[in-house]
Amino acid sequence: MATIQWFPGHMAKALRQIREQMSLVDIVFELVDARIPYSSQNPEVARAAGDKPRLLILTKTDLADPQVTKEWIDYFSEHNQPVLALDSRKQNVSRIVTRKAQTILKEKLVQEEAKGFKKRAIRAMCVGVPNVGKSTLLNHLVKKNVAATGNRPGVTTGQQWLRSSAELELLDTPGVLWPKFATQRQGLMLALTGAIKDSLYPKDDVALFALHYLRNQRLDELKNRYRLSEQDVAEDVSDADLLLTITAKMGFRDDYDRASERLIFDLRKGKFGTVSLESPDDLAMEQTNE
Repeated sequence: MATIQWFPGHMAKALRQIREQMSLVDIVFELVDARIPYSSQNPEVARAAGDKPRLLILTKTDLADPQVTKEWIDYFSEHNQPVLALDSRKQNVSRIVTRKAQTILKEKLVQEEAKGFKKRAIRAMCVGVPNVGKSTLLNHLVKKNVAATGNRPGVTTGQQWLRSSAELELLDTPGVLWPKFATQRQGLMLALTGAIKDSLYPKDDVALFALHYLRNQRLDELKNRYRLSEQDVAEDVSDADLLLTITAKMGFRDDYDRASERLIFDLRKGKFGTVSLESPDDLAMEQTNE
């Protein structure tokens, strides 16, 4: 299995700019994919933020298993990590985010008021991995299309200040990954959810990872989507053989790369229902095995 990694020069530059601009903001809004809310956190952002407050905002909640999302909210809350799970398209999203930031920064804002400082807008830096839905959220926070959107990584290419309201100003930054993923599984999850450019990883490796998940968590949906029989998905059938069967069912003959791509996009689009690729229980097991 090939090692998945993506950290081009423009990301190194963006990460450097994030470090340089950190002193200008009061708080960091780190957007993470609700399907992989732990693995889509950038450790370099946490290092750059230092002691500065950081709010995790779970995006794409409509694609994630709502029960697992609730478990993640509880997990982060128990670890004193401020967190919000959002549907970026809701009308009241700006008020929700602003109020949460004000709550987190309450002590600082009270101190400034006591010193006689003029009331000002909170300054927040928005960061996240590529294709996490940052531009979509920003457009709803600002209430107009100021950030380019697209269901692919690399749409935002530079930093820009945006005004949400008299209470909140936002520094938009390009999507950034980090030089080395902690595990191969993390790379597979980032690729499967669209954070890594599709031309840069082996499609079959990611499709086999997706198949393994679907066989364990969404078997009925998998069978219905590709018209699979009980025999097709029997326990003694390997994931690789199942991928070949699906390839044939799709009419792609032996073009399993094309079938792999279709399967990846089907999962991203929610064709198997809501999916969460990791849970707090998985994290606890990994830490126990270390």
